[in-house]
Amino acid sequence: MPAVRKSLTSAVSAAVLAGGLALGSAGPASAATCPSSSSPVIDGASASWTLSCSGNDVKVSGWLQDTRVDGKCAVVRINAGNGEYKTKSACSSGVREQFSFTFKGTKDAQVRLAIA
Repeated sequence: MPAVRKSLTSAVSAAVLAGGLALGSAGPASAATCPSSSSPVIDGASASWTLSCSGNDVKVSGWLQDTRVDGKCAVVRINAGNGEYKTKSACSSGVREQFSFTFKGTKDAQVRLAIA
């Protein structure tokens, strides 16, 4: 019986660790409707954005910044509720980029900050 308990404990521990690693590698995302805002920070990038609506359109505006010397870029990816997709990048440590996108026919968008 001790061997079975040890195997079960090892399997449970591995599952918990794998789940924790999967959660730790996911980038911050904001699936939101108007009005809303978010200011995520990940290792190597930071950003801030606001969703605002006018009529049946959503506007996503803000900034993103590359915060690490690693040859990669900070990227904001926006998936609007109407199926449109936009990206904005900031490359080289310390570089901050502004963005503003308007999506017609929707009042929601999913915005994600990542390193690419």
